[in-house]
Amino acid sequence: MSSLDFFHNREQAWKLLTEWTAGESLRKHALAVEACVTAYGEAEADRLGLAGEERAAFIDLYAVTALLHDFDYERYPSLEEHPFVGVRELERLGWPEAMRTAILGHAQYSGVPRKTHLAKALFACDELAGFLTACALVKPSKAIADVEVAGVRKKMKDKAFAKGVNRQDVIQGAQELGVELDEHVRLCIEAMKKRAGELGL
Repeated sequence: MSSLDFFHNREQAWKLLTEWTAGESLRKHALAVEACVTAYGEAEADRLGLAGEERAAFIDLYAVTALLHDFDYERYPSLEEHPFVGVRELERLGWPEAMRTAILGHAQYSGVPRKTHLAKALFACDELAGFLTACALVKPSKAIADVEVAGVRKKMKDKAFAKGVNRQDVIQGAQELGVELDEHVRLCIEAMKKRAGELGL
């Protein structure tokens, strides 16, 4: 897996995201997905026994992939353009292939298979991060800290709630990662709690 060079770090990813994405809700979605995917990157780095700079570069790749997975969406929201336009721009700018392939794979309709742990983590966390945000925002506190796994599972069965979220993608994402759905939900809630201030939750 490619590690990130000096020019391709989180600071650069955030700069690119904010250049292409003006909307606060889409920026916050990118941050929420980043929180969840980074948690999976940390767990995978531990499983692989990575340490030091190698571990940091591995986790950074997860973070920036998540941060930029929808960076072209505001400008190019159609199925014909997103995420293809963004991925072409990332290629032009020299971002790693592992990242670009994972971003293509998060769109079911792209036809790009999700072979890597990174690609599976991005797909699994994308819809769920949006759903957890919706679950938090209907709480009186509007806080992710008050979201519980059982409540999320209940809301998933309520077809009228957060209709834009594809429940099947959430379920399939956990399956592809090889984790129980409850465990997947729990990990993402915990990851988002750590970034609650940034997420406005």
